[in-house]
Amino acid sequence: MFPIRDHNPSGRTPYVTFALIATNILIFLSYWSLMDQPHALIALYEKYALIPARPSLSSFVTSIFLHAGIWHLLGNMLFLWIFGDNLEDEMGHARFALFYLLSGILAGLVHVLLSQGSSVPTVGASGAIAGVMGGYMLLFPRARVDILLIVIIFFKIFSIPAWAMLALWFGIQLVGGVMSDPDAAGVAYWAHAGGFVIGAILAFPTWLRVGGSDFWSETRGKPPHPAAQYSRSNIPRVGRPRGNSSRGDHRN
Repeated sequence: MFPIRDHNPSGRTPYVTFALIATNILIFLSYWSLMDQPHALIALYEKYALIPARPSLSSFVTSIFLHAGIWHLLGNMLFLWIFGDNLEDEMGHARFALFYLLSGILAGLVHVLLSQGSSVPTVGASGAIAGVMGGYMLLFPRARVDILLIVIIFFKIFSIPAWAMLALWFGIQLVGGVMSDPDAAGVAYWAHAGGFVIGAILAFPTWLRVGGSDFWSETRGKPPHPAAQYSRSNIPRVGRPRGNSSRGDHRN
């Protein structure tokens, strides 16, 4: 079960989201040939990954742009594609870029603090993207998100509120963090959970700027524009109007 799209069209081109996706893909392709060369890959991670037992300042940034495999990369980029454009729309390009980097850096710091002594290299954009998800939940808790459910040969797409999907995801990270061994390779659950909370905190000024609780009251937690409607051909039928909304233009 995983999200494939939301019903929250963006009002302007998300250049930073596109650039982040392109950058992550290009960096991964630059060392893809090392995937079947364990010693070379370990050397790369030793230099650029975040290692809790001996973190370097630069690794808090460089580790955000490394991935452990193609599915790791594609999964992260899917989540960034779904949730990133709307946060960039509300924050503006420059603020969103800073928000993304801060979320990733601080998520890495949470991971280091809760995994002290671990020598397992940590890579991936998940902490930064978890921050994007936390900010999204704060601003658009009732936006609809389409989920693809796969059970053996059964496929079903259904729509749920963003808060339900994101709360479930956050709960899984908490449980995983409590039950996982920080010295074993696997998912950096605390980076995910920490990034989610940090993202919500960092998005709080944006939430206040758009009206805070009044914004929630006016929109009832939904996006402040018509939702995208998807036909059976999966083609969006409704886009976001380009004009100012009734609450005024609050974009940067």
